[in-house]
Amino acid sequence: MSKTDAFAEAGKTAVLQNIHGTMEFLRKYPPFNQMESAHLAFLVEHCQLRFYAEGESIIKPEDGPVEYFYIVKQGRVCGERPHSARRGTETTFEIAAGECFPMAALIGERATRTEHRAAEDTFCLLLDKTAFVRLFAISGPLRDFALRGVSSLLDQVNQQVQLRAVESLGAQYSLNTRLDALALQRPVHCARELPVNQAVKTMHEQHVGSIVIVDDALHPLGIFTLRDLRRAIADGECDLTQPIANLMTENPFHLPPDATAFDAAMAMTERHIAHVCVVEKGQLRGVLSERDLFSLQRVDLVHLARTIRNAGRISTLAALRSEIRQLVDNMLAHGASSTQITHIITLLNDHTVCRVIELAIEALGDPGVPFTWLCFGSEGRREQTLLTDQDNGIMFEANDAAEAAMIRGRLLPLAQRINQDLAACGFTLCKGGIMAGNPELCLSRQEWTRRFRSFVRESTPEHLLGCTIYFDLRAVWGPADGCEKLRLALLAEIQENRLFQRTMVENALRQRPPVGRFRDFVVARKGAVKDTLDLKVQGLTPFVDGARLLALAHGIETCNTLERLRQLVAARIIEEKDGAAYEEAYQLIQQMRMQQHQHQARLGQPMTNRLDPDTLNHLDRRILRESLRQAQRLQASLTLRYQL
Repeated sequence: MSKTDAFAEAGKTAVLQNIHGTMEFLRKYPPFNQMESAHLAFLVEHCQLRFYAEGESIIKPEDGPVEYFYIVKQGRVCGERPHSARRGTETTFEIAAGECFPMAALIGERATRTEHRAAEDTFCLLLDKTAFVRLFAISGPLRDFALRGVSSLLDQVNQQVQLRAVESLGAQYSLNTRLDALALQRPVHCARELPVNQAVKTMHEQHVGSIVIVDDALHPLGIFTLRDLRRAIADGECDLTQPIANLMTENPFHLPPDATAFDAAMAMTERHIAHVCVVEKGQLRGVLSERDLFSLQRVDLVHLARTIRNAGRISTLAALRSEIRQLVDNMLAHGASSTQITHIITLLNDHTVCRVIELAIEALGDPGVPFTWLCFGSEGRREQTLLTDQDNGIMFEANDAAEAAMIRGRLLPLAQRINQDLAACGFTLCKGGIMAGNPELCLSRQEWTRRFRSFVRESTPEHLLGCTIYFDLRAVWGPADGCEKLRLALLAEIQENRLFQRTMVENALRQRPPVGRFRDFVVARKGAVKDTLDLKVQGLTPFVDGARLLALAHGIETCNTLERLRQLVAARIIEEKDGAAYEEAYQLIQQMRMQQHQHQARLGQPMTNRLDPDTLNHLDRRILRESLRQAQRLQASLTLRYQL
């Protein structure tokens, strides 16, 4: 072999090795890890490698329509856009090795809306537009990834969780299944004049547990169930020849056909009903029973809630906590989102609290004083996970301080018993003493009003901490009117106090999301929590605090974080695209937190919110980093809004 041939052969070998090495690199990252080898080889063969020095602009809006598909081979790229209220730019996202950009602009044949700049010395693989279009046409995984974009991250997480859970649980239906696919499509119905015995005969013949009473236009007037029949027969004097209308439950609860199995399950649990009518344009289209929900394999939310409400002992309620953990596993397997699951956990916790209160009253005797059991914090926002402690209080009505002191003396022993019984059921005692058994949290409505007013008017560190807990309040047991009056008074107080709003922002900004410019994550450097970050305090709290502040400042009454964000968007206080980004990021972090709790519970380990990001795979690291970036953006918008 001549020297020329040898050099040519060596050069060819080097090129092949380079192609092979680049393919192996790309196979670590989505969507390249799902592409066929031939398609991936086509991508690599048509790429060029380009270097960008730190701070160098890669693409920007002024460059016009995007001509290349970029993949970060080494280094880091940040997206920057002008500040809306001051000079300069802000970093809106970061792109690390293995990630690509700018999908939306390339597919839309337009300029990018954000300048992409090298955050450090960076190498990118560039695929020209012509080759990208060809690859886009032949590679399904690339096409799917490109069309769905970064907004699909939540879907990808949900799919991963479901696949892992289904391996052990199996699944027939999803909790997101529409009711028109689940409900009885030929519902059994009758006229209001039909005798009771004839209606029961029809139910028996059709093997159903309910019959819907309708008018000539199929508008549902009422529903009669086997439970109604048992109740009617129990008194021994029921005339079974009387019209069914005399015994029916009027105005039966109904949902539209496009509602989901989850909506029906929640309605049954909250309303203590076993049937939901499916109604479209006023006409009966179907009936979903509790039994139908059991066809969602092992998803027994309604049954579990009923068992909790009928429990006769605290030990029974404590034992049911493990079933709630199992239910969470099942819900994830059947497609429930983190938001749905936190709502479910909160609902079952509410049932547990109510039953604990009732059992305590049975044991100690009725105090003879009407009172309302309040919950604060995550329970007040309906955002509880499996890891929870107690944040509660009592409110009652009193005419003056002397009467309030007398009532407090009668209620405190009961409240302290309830706190201890809740602890036995798995609700950890609050280390800060935020419990109804504390005399400072067993107050009349007037005393609560004065306390909240002092929080707003005297911004001490203690009061600011109280705002983040007490201002997310909800009535769980007892009359709710006083709680609503308290909430309205609080909203009026805060809306008029711009100085307090500004102080709340300053307090909220002290907790910064743990993501930096030069490292993926900012983690603890020493102690037992070394190399970890707190998903709750550092990840979720910036969204919770930001949404609470803006909601209270603008008179929005709801306490739930996602609902607050949606109402802020509806009121045009937050831009729609920003609200959607904050909502998705919040759900992503919550999902990651719940996965960690489940994993710890299965291993019998204590549940914690602290996470070592080095234990995450590439996709989850990217998801967490971008979600925390959204928390930074929300905090930056608050800084601008309040000129801090």
